[in-house]
Formats: sequence, C-alpha cells, structure tokens
Amino acid sequence: MHEDPLRIYAGLVGRRQFLRAGMTALLAISLPRWAVARPSLEEAIRTFTGGANVLDGRVRLDLPPLVENGNAVGIAVVAESPMTEDDHVRRIAVFNEKNPEANVAVFHLGPRSGRAMVSTRIRLATSQVVVAVAEMSDGSFWSSRASAIVTLAACIEDLS
Repeated sequence: MHEDPLRIYAGLVGRRQFLRAGMTALLAISLPRWAVARPSLEEAIRTFTGGANVLDGRVRLDLPPLVENGNAVGIAVVAESPMTEDDHVRRIAVFNEKNPEANVAVFHLGPRSGRAMVSTRIRLATSQVVVAVAEMSDGSFWSSRASAIVTLAACIEDLS
C-alpha cells in the first residue's frame, strides 16, 4: 500500500512547518504583478548583453521628443550594418526607464533581413528614457538613447 506523499512530508517536517511552507508558496504565486521587483533599466540591459560592454553609436533610435498620448508611440531603430554573412545585426532590443516592464521588445535579425531596421508602437507610462541596443554578429553591443515627454500617460500603475 502506498502512502500519500504529502502525509509523509508533513510527518517529516512537522505540521506547522508544512503549513507555513504551503502558505508561503500560495502567497508567492498569488502576488500581484507589481509586487515583484522590476529590474532597473541598466539591469535589464545588462541581462540582455550578458554583462558585456555597451558602446554608444552605430544605432539610431527615432522616438518623438513630445508624445501627446503614451498609449501608442511610434518608434524606429536603425543599426549601421551591411547585413552580410560576416557582418550583421543579430538582435535589437528596446528598453524603457519607467514602465512596469523594463523590457519592451527584442527583434531577431540575420543577414537575410536585408536592413537592420525595425519599427513598432510601444506604450509609455510617463515621460522617460528609452534605449535601443543592437547585438552585432561579432558579439559587440551598440546603443542609442532618447527621451520623451508624455502628456497623457499609459500603463498607469504604481511606478515607484
């Protein structure tokens, strides 16, 4: 006859410890999204680059300096690259300073992409800095920063 694994575990660690562990697990999975620590802009970039040095240049981030409505902000990122087999852009990532999520998007490219250019619309919670980082085929990382003043914010949550 097989015993219930939970009953065996409860008998090994004690009932109170078992209940405490269960309550802790339940609390952890039920926390609202905002309660989990948001990485800083620099931490998010460091995670993307694996800690590698990020250089300024070779990337242009087009972001309007004044945004009337943060719900749909058009951005474009262009990286200087011939997009050949030997010299191309692997990935372009977009990060923000104050939205609930630091990572906005990651675009995967290759030599067959033709041009190292991406464009999309993003949401901006408030006036902030947006950063684009391009990973080149040689393993180097290049970036560009732009600031936007947002008059009507999107992503309204606790941004502290």
